[in-house]
Parts: sequence; C-alpha cells; structure tokens
Amino acid sequence: MIRVTPLTRGILWAFSILVAVWLIAPTLVVIPLSFTGKASFVFPPESWSLRWYESFFSNPAWTSALGNSLLIGLLVALLATVLGLLAALGLRALTSKRASSTLRIGLLAPMVVPGIVVAIGLYSVFLKLGLVGTLVGFVLAHTVLALPFTVIAITAGFAGFDDRLELAALSLGASRLKTFFSVTLPNIIPGLVSGALFAFVTSFDEVMLSLFIKSPYLNTLPVLMYASVTRDTDPTLAAAATVILVLITTLVIVALVLTGRKNRGRRA
Repeated sequence: MIRVTPLTRGILWAFSILVAVWLIAPTLVVIPLSFTGKASFVFPPESWSLRWYESFFSNPAWTSALGNSLLIGLLVALLATVLGLLAALGLRALTSKRASSTLRIGLLAPMVVPGIVVAIGLYSVFLKLGLVGTLVGFVLAHTVLALPFTVIAITAGFAGFDDRLELAALSLGASRLKTFFSVTLPNIIPGLVSGALFAFVTSFDEVMLSLFIKSPYLNTLPVLMYASVTRDTDPTLAAAATVILVLITTLVIVALVLTGRKNRGRRA
C-alpha cells in the first residue's frame, strides 16, 4: 500500500486545482464577453452593456433555436433514459459474460465511432425515411449519441444495488413488476438522473450531427451559434453561450441536490 504524505497530498491538490482552472478558464472568459459594450470580442471588456442579451431574447431566430434545443433535449433525455434502463436490465439478466461484453461494446459504439461517420450514416438513412429536418429525426439521431451515456450511468447504478432486496421482496409475495417499481427503481434513481442529465447535455450541445439533419424550418441553438461564428463576431454569440452555460449548470446543481436529498431520505 502506497503511503501518501501531507506534502504529496498538497502537491496533488495544487496540481488538480491548476488543471481545473486551465479547463474552466476559457469558459469563464465567455461570460464577461457577453456583457461587452462593443460590437466585437474584446477581453477584458472596455465597457459594459446588456444589449447582447436583449439582442438574443428579442431575435426570433435565437429564441426559436433555444426552444427547439430544449424540446429536443428533454425528449432525448426521456427516450434515452428509458432505452438505457431497458438495455441495462438486459445486460444484467445475461448470464454469458461473452454475450454481455459483445452487447455492451455494441451499445457503446457511438462513443468510439467518429461523429462524422455517425452523421453521414444517419443522414443517408434519414434521407430515405424522410426524417431529415424533422423533430422525430432530431430526437432519434441525438438518442443514438446519448444512449451510451445513459447505459453507463444506469449500469453503474445497478453495480451498487443489492440484489438480495429483490429476492426478499419476491419471497414475500411481490410480483416481479411490483418488485421492480417498489424496490429496484427507487434504488437506482441516482443512475437514472445522471443518465438523463448526460443525455440532455449531449443533445443540447450536439453540432456536427445536427448540421447534417437540420432544415430551414427546424434549427437548434448550437447549429445557429456555429453559423454565427462563420459569418461574423457578433457578441450575441457570447450571450447565447452564457445562457447555455447557466442553464446546464443550474440543471446539474438542482439534479444533484434532489438526488442527494433522495439518498439521505432513503438512508434515514
């Protein structure tokens, strides 16, 4: 067993803090840029204004894209969580390790395959099915990318679950369905919440795949932001990025708080 001295622990903490700052700092720069008074990206801002937030929320193109991203993200979170739960249950029921490993690799393949390959393949299929530029097409395509994250999160939730609780419920006369909803499901709520969050964020931030299946009548916020970058340097883009950052951060914090309360209540 390796013994960690206070000096080593302090060095590790300092290194971890430096890495965290290095990763977070570029994101935090965007927030001051969204309040700049000039029509260009100048850091630090020489003047301050809310004009770019007014431009964001008063522009139908931006607000429509935000609404589309929220709707698609919520639908993807719901669908990917349900499918991820079913997949995790299937993996849990398999007795053959080889079959379980093979199926797991297949479920996690979208995380390994380059995004451009997935985008081209889905575009070809959706074009034949008439799903390009439709809400159903966006939800199904984003679910393909989000499903591996929900499978991982829910499988991790099952890893910390005591199977004897199910056996106890069944031995007391409960049906398998009632056992699942009364015993199993409440104990894997943290995994379900984590999977849903990962699915929502994956869908909300997706750009490459959305570029292939978008239409003039259905656009998402990341795609509109990408188009804005290629056209000009309007700080409205920074305001949109800040809105995304605040929205996702708030969502994650609320979910963590609710999950923490659920766990404390169950332990009590």
